[in-house]
Amino acid sequence: MAGDITTIARPYAEAVFEHAQETGQIDAWSQALVLLTTVTTDSRLAAQISNPSIPRERVLDIMLDVCGSELPAEAANFLRLLSQNARLAALPEIARLFEISRTAAQGVSHVLIRSAFEVSATEQETLATALAKRFGGRVDLTIETDPALIGGIEVRAGDLVIDDSVRGKIKQLAHALQF
Repeated sequence: MAGDITTIARPYAEAVFEHAQETGQIDAWSQALVLLTTVTTDSRLAAQISNPSIPRERVLDIMLDVCGSELPAEAANFLRLLSQNARLAALPEIARLFEISRTAAQGVSHVLIRSAFEVSATEQETLATALAKRFGGRVDLTIETDPALIGGIEVRAGDLVIDDSVRGKIKQLAHALQF
């Protein structure tokens, strides 16, 4: 399901980001998308968005009322488009993809490092330097500890996954032995 929502959200996120870049409104759109995500992920409103018996216009009116004057006119129009196309549930993913585009345009790559053990500050600096060379720009590291990896690390940057964990190697070996 997560892949489906990303497929739905990607064209919207790309169009909004392209428009935001052209108009010099990247920060304003980022703030608007954060606001819309906050509103759509509210449990009461999320239940109404996913309820097919509630008219889309009613949900749209509620969202516009909640956002009030904090929502720029262009973002309100975007919200109307999403409502007409029954895509309000994709807003959090649209916002996430927009932020990925925003940081990429700034030359920053978000990289998730999962490690079986704690990663020291020195090791984090070494990883950041190596990954910055690999991606050709600055990297923003998020470090998670996951004992289930058994040993080693897993690196995720966008669609790229580098699995150098013991668990990953065991899975590769098991897969190879099946053939």
